[in-house]
Amino acid sequence: MCKGKIHRATVTEANLDYPGSVTIDKELMIAANIFPYEMVQITNLRNAARWKTYAIPGHPGSGTICLNGPPAHLFKENDVAIILSLGLFEEGEVLQLKPVVVNVDNENKITNIHHYDLSEWMSKED
Repeated sequence: MCKGKIHRATVTEANLDYPGSVTIDKELMIAANIFPYEMVQITNLRNAARWKTYAIPGHPGSGTICLNGPPAHLFKENDVAIILSLGLFEEGEVLQLKPVVVNVDNENKITNIHHYDLSEWMSKED
């Protein structure tokens, strides 16, 4: 299940010489419920590249989204990306899950945070 998402983040840097990971502004990580060293999936909207790696916190308020190591070949500065935080949950835990979507502007400043209540979704009729 998706537990958190940073929607349309702008890549600020791609550092081929760093051994791996994605550096994400700590404020964005907290808002999207992403923990340090948690596995995340990043999708590039320019070329549809998808990469899984672990997140490390960047300086709070910096807007940093830096792809480190091999994904620097797939993500370039100013690319727009979606960052997903994924979790494994037991069936009974899913209705307690409240996924969060963090929308950002082109400088990776938070414009909106939306928490989804899956238990409400299940109780609504079409």
